Amino acid sequence: MENPAAFRLVACLGNPGPQYRNTRHNIGFLVADELARRSVANFSFQSQWNSETAKVGGRTLMKPQTFMNLSGEAVGDFAKYYKIPGEQVLVILDDTALPLGTIRLRKSGTAGGHNGLDSVLVHLGTEKVPRLRVGIGRPGDTALHDHVLGMFENDEMPAVTESVTRASDAFEFANAHGMDAAMNQFNQRNQEP
Repeated sequence: MENPAAFRLVACLGNPGPQYRNTRHNIGFLVADELARRSVANFSFQSQWNSETAKVGGRTLMKPQTFMNLSGEAVGDFAKYYKIPGEQVLVILDDTALPLGTIRLRKSGTAGGHNGLDSVLVHLGTEKVPRLRVGIGRPGDTALHDHVLGMFENDEMPAVTESVTRASDAFEFANAHGMDAAMNQFNQRNQEP
């Protein structure tokens, strides 16, 4: 049976344009592309939301084209127009606090310093917005800005592919069984042995 609180909007965060396509900050877009691929859905640009959107099983996948720090404009406008509460919006985003290859689901909370998520929370007017964070690793000696806008290294690509797959699996599981079950199933798998 389908989860009655299933997500109606899946907002995958990133930056528009080919120069950002494979940057760390755009791992949310990579997850969106994988979810669309699994459902044989295609993205199309919707000017009223300034976003690329695709329909997947009655849900809208969204890739805002506003640049990361203004992501909430598109998400908020769409959610208000369709009267979607924050609890039925899932935000998929990158996280420098998580190692590459790990994911973390949460039902609510602060933006944790992520400007894109902060914009979404402000525009939705609540912190009760589920999110799926996909680890991109800490910057080390590199400036944060350069790290998130940098490309993944070739030797990192297997971990990127694995985390995009796991994030997509986690979304599908959460949508079918609820966030609590998904958090129990997927967050524990991130822990080191």
